[in-house]
Amino acid sequence: MSTPAAEEADAGNDLETSLSSASLRRSEERSAEIEAQIARDPSGFRVLSGDRPTGNLHIGHYFGSLENRVRLQDAGVETLILIADYQVITDRDGTGPIRERALSLVADYLSIGLDPGKTIIFAHSAVPALNQLMLPFLSLVTESELRRNPTVKSELAASGDRPMSGLLLTYPVHQAADILFCKANLVPVGKDQLPHLEQTRVIARRFDERYGRAEPGRPVFPEAEALLSSGAHILGMDGEKMSKSRGNTIEIGMDATTTAKLIKKAVTDSDRHITYDPVNRPEVSNLITLAALCTGRDPYEIAAGIGDGGGGGLKKLVTEAVNERFAPIRARRADLTADPGYLVGVLRDGIRRANEIAEATLSDVRTAMGMVY
Repeated sequence: MSTPAAEEADAGNDLETSLSSASLRRSEERSAEIEAQIARDPSGFRVLSGDRPTGNLHIGHYFGSLENRVRLQDAGVETLILIADYQVITDRDGTGPIRERALSLVADYLSIGLDPGKTIIFAHSAVPALNQLMLPFLSLVTESELRRNPTVKSELAASGDRPMSGLLLTYPVHQAADILFCKANLVPVGKDQLPHLEQTRVIARRFDERYGRAEPGRPVFPEAEALLSSGAHILGMDGEKMSKSRGNTIEIGMDATTTAKLIKKAVTDSDRHITYDPVNRPEVSNLITLAALCTGRDPYEIAAGIGDGGGGGLKKLVTEAVNERFAPIRARRADLTADPGYLVGVLRDGIRRANEIAEATLSDVRTAMGMVY
């Protein structure tokens, strides 16, 4: 018989091992297998992805994840997109204009090609049954496990003397509820997010072991797999991580003039001859990468074409590439934001559909736990 301490150590090992080289290699190999399966038959997959409504989405989001969501949707994979509004208050005192930002996310999603007829777009605060899963899930984890979660650890280290909120401590469990309420079996993630998904897998496994099943032979929750993202990583215009809070982003919905001004201020270096060298010339190479993503051209070819044109020539090319690539998206977005009633309708319909899924899942949970009255 295992003790609580032994169970806790096993889970800690699960999470730490998820970042090992061997585990990462297996995840990469499995992702390739999943992509092949999707190409053959996408019907066996349900994907959950999403964003926190803390500001407008930017081109880093687009090339890093949004473009991939549209690809999966169009391939026929059942897709749910979460607006994680409760998570806005996980690490801050206030929410800001959260309703406005949530609708802005809906406009971003629709403008890039997500289809509300195929993809469910919803806010998790509006799905009570999803959040009710937090109670049984919290019974399956320990405080020390949560404190070992990478996000919780980093926030705790950065907080100084500020006390950690209970919501931040239980963030990994809420994230698990987001994934498991719809029984998603596929989650697009970056390599750094593998420990979060492993925590979700641990919770699904423990629920089955501790509470049982709603029907013989079928666990209530699948152990969701990672689909490792191949999306590009774009730096901000200051050469640092592109982040809404840093103000160094090019937003998806920005106009062409504002975009040009931001790129004009972008950090480069003193060498007038333009080369693509991500290691030694990260800022210059970042702009070249952005132009390559927008045009579909090879980055080395782009750099060679600019040659001695210097930073000015590079920024001119990048500006033209970005504005041309995003012009139709921005036009669609302008039309969408002109009709806020439509955006509200899309979100409400997605919430309705998400609630139907969540209620069915909660029914399975109650049956497995012997709590049907």
